[in-house]
Amino acid sequence: MSAIRMLFFTMAAIIMLGIWLTGFNVVHWVLYLPVAALVFAGVTGICPGYLLFRKLGFKEQQVGHKI
Repeated sequence: MSAIRMLFFTMAAIIMLGIWLTGFNVVHWVLYLPVAALVFAGVTGICPGYLLFRKLGFKEQQVGHKI
């Protein structure tokens, strides 16, 4: 498992912990969207947020590019 996938899973777990501590019936349904996106990114390796920002015109990450 890569480090970025572990990061996605960890962030999803932290958000779900916050939702659980608040109460599942109190939290607004919108807070479940980032959790679903992070779990999807962790399982498949495809980050929906990254794809969205690339479509909006932000620059792609350069692998091995030095400043």
